[in-house]
Amino acid sequence: MGKNTEKGTKGSAVDSENAATAEATDTDSGTARPTTATTATTAATAATPRRRQARGERRISQLLAAAAGVFCRTGYASASTNAIAREAGVSPGTLYQYFPNKEAIAIELGGQLLQQANEAHGRAFRPENIHRPLPELLDAVLDPVIAFNCENPAFWALMHGTGVPGIAHEHEKLHESLLSRIEAVLRDRCPGITPHELAHTSNMILGIFKSSLDLILAHEGDERAAYTAELKTVLLRYLEPMITTTHPH
Repeated sequence: MGKNTEKGTKGSAVDSENAATAEATDTDSGTARPTTATTATTAATAATPRRRQARGERRISQLLAAAAGVFCRTGYASASTNAIAREAGVSPGTLYQYFPNKEAIAIELGGQLLQQANEAHGRAFRPENIHRPLPELLDAVLDPVIAFNCENPAFWALMHGTGVPGIAHEHEKLHESLLSRIEAVLRDRCPGITPHELAHTSNMILGIFKSSLDLILAHEGDERAAYTAELKTVLLRYLEPMITTTHPH
């Protein structure tokens, strides 16, 4: 009788184990399904790197915003990683977890701002803007470009005061891109313009804009608006003899 009892006990254990296995098995495909505990563990493991990545991205944004403020106030040459860390409210050791030096911070910040600048230029030189009457054309092109520079003063500080090779090269590319956009407008609006006149006029327009932008960024409020209006007046009077009528498009 003891043997029968032992067999019955073992049979019950086997039946329970089989039932548990069957419960964890997909009835349609016959493949094992992960248990609730396994699924939870896997999800937690996958979520941890994502949380770390999100925290890292927030920290990088915090450091770049701090660097933008420091570069604007002191200039790139006088800025230090200690000053940037202090501005961000973190220790220098925390900063060095993400950037090895000041140049790396400037390159990362400059790259992001260059991308945003290119996007602003794209919005400014949309085809529907190019075919407007000259005063409206100047408003449509200048306003978003000036607004971008006013909203991101670190862009001007980095593009003109770092001496960092990577930034200097990318700034030159941006300059050439903007010059090409201006030439395309002149070519479209002044069909009889010669290649020499095209190059001369495009460089003059860009030079006037950059010089005026210095004044615009150095002032705020009504003074900034006044310098912006003066820039538009100068360009209007310069271009009117060449562009005297609304484009037929």
